[in-house]
Amino acid sequence: MAETNFQTHTVFNQSSDYPGFNAYRSDPLLQLLTADLAEPTRQALERHGRFCGSFEAHDLARLANTEVPKLRRFDEKGRRLELVDYHPAYHALMRRSIADGLHASVWSGPDEEEGRRHRSRAARFYMTAGVECGHLCPVTMTSAAVAVIAAAPDVRAAWMPVIATRQYDPGVKPPLTKAGVTLGMGMTEKQGGTDVRANTTTAVAGADGHYRITGHKWFTSAPMSDGFLVLAQIGEGPTCFLMPRRRDDGSLNGLYFQRLKDKLGNRSNASSEVEFVDADATRIGDEGAGVRTIIEMVTLTRLDCALASAGLMRGALGEAVHHCRERSVFGKVLVDQPQMTRVLADMALDVAAASVLAFRLAEAFDGAAKRTEADIAYARVMTPVAKYWVCKMAPALVYEAMECLGGNGYVEDGRLARAYREAPVNAIWEGSGNVMALDLARILRRDPAAFEAVIALIEAEMGDMAGQTPGVLRAATAMAMVDEGACRLLAEQMALAAATAAMRRLGLGRAAEAFAETRLGGVFRHTYGMLDRRHDARAIIDDLYPPIR
Repeated sequence: MAETNFQTHTVFNQSSDYPGFNAYRSDPLLQLLTADLAEPTRQALERHGRFCGSFEAHDLARLANTEVPKLRRFDEKGRRLELVDYHPAYHALMRRSIADGLHASVWSGPDEEEGRRHRSRAARFYMTAGVECGHLCPVTMTSAAVAVIAAAPDVRAAWMPVIATRQYDPGVKPPLTKAGVTLGMGMTEKQGGTDVRANTTTAVAGADGHYRITGHKWFTSAPMSDGFLVLAQIGEGPTCFLMPRRRDDGSLNGLYFQRLKDKLGNRSNASSEVEFVDADATRIGDEGAGVRTIIEMVTLTRLDCALASAGLMRGALGEAVHHCRERSVFGKVLVDQPQMTRVLADMALDVAAASVLAFRLAEAFDGAAKRTEADIAYARVMTPVAKYWVCKMAPALVYEAMECLGGNGYVEDGRLARAYREAPVNAIWEGSGNVMALDLARILRRDPAAFEAVIALIEAEMGDMAGQTPGVLRAATAMAMVDEGACRLLAEQMALAAATAAMRRLGLGRAAEAFAETRLGGVFRHTYGMLDRRHDARAIIDDLYPPIR
């Protein structure tokens, strides 16, 4: 039989493999955002970027999301295990992120990062999110939980040594005997959701000073965490507790997993429904002050939501630009086709704005830790604003990046379909859009001076680009004071102005001017590609996404 010549299988006019680059070195915006960090920190970012752009990292991300976690409640003899099995790729990603300090470096980072720990961690977190977001859930919660357990000094003293290590230990052991631990959170219940004051889970004080908790949680993410911060009702109202997954003798601690959530995305990260039956726990903070206590954790997770969504968008658009530079249509590469050029440039403006706003917020967290009044006000006001705007932008932008690849972007063989499924999660978790807008309104009512301080700071940072923007922001705050339904408008206007200010402050010039001119006019837009000929679309793309080879 004659040998078949598969001429139709010759592959041409397809873009080259996307991985194989350095995520730090190939991102001029990220280098600019971190230019003032210490030399050892920048060297560490270079190493982290090399991994995040590698074939190894992208293949680990693929495997962690196709080989999803599985619940294993019993062993072969019928004994309860209450375990979740993860693919080794997930463990490899966790091991790498924890070795790089993403779970605790804001609390115990290197001396050279002192005063800039949030921002230096943000750079590593941002690059990692461009590869795989799911495993960052327990990483985020562990980092944020440290702020909460500070309300119980004895607990913090006992747990901090095993939190701060940069060792990943997935073993099933009493937490304080492990080489390293992760922490999770259980707040929402099926009858209440965001309204955690409607929780029915109860706690009863024991003679040993500990509490026994009985109830359920509708969403407990990262169920293999070694401890969970949970809310339960006692006489004074909702109270915060730290509940270990295993008791000191290694036995089950009354946590029984009902099922794993079958989520749209975020598949590498298990999320569970869990029932508590006389689970042992330690009170954190005052009785009845659980919401106020745990909000410290929520605030930090909201910063990470903004950083992760910005990093996810950067990764998606980076791949789209790479493809468009190498795919030819009608005699020219896509990036040179006028309509595609403007679409990519328009998206690049939003990704840049989202990124600089998230990093500006991280910088404010660093300043707030030093009790700088302006940074305290900025962190308070802009946390719900950045979380609202950056996270809501992600699904539409990632979809548009996916469309740049056409059908190849839509199939699960590639990375953009996974990114698109991942994109909505940060807008929903840790406070949906309405919750963020209501939080912003609550801050406005309680601390109008903080709003005025932030608007004045935005005006100063915008400089000669400010124009009528401060007046627009003050009008939006006045409207929100009398009309709760206008809070989303206030959040968006604050985000657009603050992002413009952060871009100008960073010296982004052409991109800052294009963003201000096209976003601050109040024109409602449904799609990308609306830049006109006044703006050099190709130069914007090349500035923000230089060729990676």
